[in-house]
Formats: sequence, structure tokens, C-alpha cells
Amino acid sequence: MENFEIDAAEITSTKPQLLIPALRPVYDFLEPLSWLFIRLVVGLMLLPHGIPKFQAGIQATAESALLKRGIEPAEPLAIALIFLETIGGLCVALGLFTRFFAAAITFEMAVIAYNYFPKFGWTGPGYEYPMMWGCMMFAIVLRGGGPYALDNKLGRTL
Repeated sequence: MENFEIDAAEITSTKPQLLIPALRPVYDFLEPLSWLFIRLVVGLMLLPHGIPKFQAGIQATAESALLKRGIEPAEPLAIALIFLETIGGLCVALGLFTRFFAAAITFEMAVIAYNYFPKFGWTGPGYEYPMMWGCMMFAIVLRGGGPYALDNKLGRTL
């Protein structure tokens, strides 16, 4: 019987075979931009959720987003929601304190998904959207901001 052990260096050093090898320069150019694209999308998509909460104010957000679901203490959590969905989303998009904000938003999305479980999108507001968002933020926590993050300009990342 053969030994099927795989060296970790062997896995990380292999690149997938390209369907059109002549496009390798294009792929090599676009690969680092892909992480910037992901950060921009997940970060900026939080703003349409955070800005209305900011405009409504802490008390209105506490009542509409938290108290009606039985989540307390509503006012401090409303402040956290507003902060994460505006400043946090913008910071993730820019790659500024990326891992910190992505981790906090991951936790927020886990709480939201838990509160909607077991409903799914077709049966009412469901857990799948915040779960997907949380998974994307968790991937950003694991990988960091990427090569085009402002964290790189600071010379430090969390």
C-alpha cells in the first residue's frame, strides 16, 4: 500500500492549471485586486444598513432593531450596531483596522443569524444573508486586508 502523505509546502506551492495559459499575466495582475474587490463589496454593503440607523438615532434603532426582538440592553447594542455598520463597514472597505472590524462584524452577523434561525429567506427574513456576510467577514479576519489595505500604509496589522 502506498503512502499518500502530502507535504504542506507542496500544496501551497502548486498553482491551478489555467484553461488558457496565455492569460497568466492577466490572472497575475487581477489576483491581488480580487481581495480589494471583496473588501469593498462587503464593507460598503454595510453602509445602507448603518446609515439609516445613524439617521434614525440610537433610541429609534434600539426600538426597531433590538427591543422588538427581545434583545437587551438595547441602547448600548444600538450604538454598537450603528458604529459597526457605518464606521466598521467603511474601515473594512478601506482596509483600515481590517481584522478588528471584520471580527466584530463577524460576531454581529452571528448574533443576527442566530436570532433569525431557523427561518430562511423565502419564509421571511432569514439567517442566510447575515450568515453569508459573517462568513465573508470571517474570511477577511483570517486573511487580513490584502495588498491594497490602508493597514499596509500603517506598517502594522492586528
